[in-house]
Amino acid sequence: MIQIDDVVVSLDVLREKFLCDLDACKGECCIEGDAGAPVELEEVEKLEEVLPVIWEELSPEAREVIDRQGVVYTDSEGDLVTSIVGGKDCVFTCYDERGYCYCAIEKAFRAGKTDFYKPVSCHLYPVRVGDYGPYKAVNYHRWDVCKAAVLLGEKENVPVYKFLREPLIRKFGEDWYRELEIAVDELKKQGML
Repeated sequence: MIQIDDVVVSLDVLREKFLCDLDACKGECCIEGDAGAPVELEEVEKLEEVLPVIWEELSPEAREVIDRQGVVYTDSEGDLVTSIVGGKDCVFTCYDERGYCYCAIEKAFRAGKTDFYKPVSCHLYPVRVGDYGPYKAVNYHRWDVCKAAVLLGEKENVPVYKFLREPLIRKFGEDWYRELEIAVDELKKQGML
């Protein structure tokens, strides 16, 4: 592990390869799992604000869940997460004509309809950020549904931290990311990566 400011980064984030392959997975990370995506408290208001923009993109079942319980709930581990439909699908999912799953919020952002990209935990995937007192821990999360992304990342030689450059900057800032790159260069010089 390396530490930059109050953030501890697993070496797996620097060593492992990852590059999303939507043609292979069809967006399965948004529709599988046992809970919704982690949400930061300040993101709840953003999720509620974007609802009128994306409402028609959402399934009738998702709209019913949102009407009944809201955009988030507290899961069995006490974490604030996006609401889900049928025990697995994030309420913010939508599908294209090929059956590919997309985030309705990200779709609206890319169309210039909102300034909110999506929850930062989604943007950061396959990295999860944990809070440990005064420190945050950045860890690589392995999941079978992302096997194709690992294979493509290995083929294209894209480390997790490079794949996640934009969301890591969104979460921790540009200066932090530059420090991460410097640390990676030093670890490479020392033969540790």
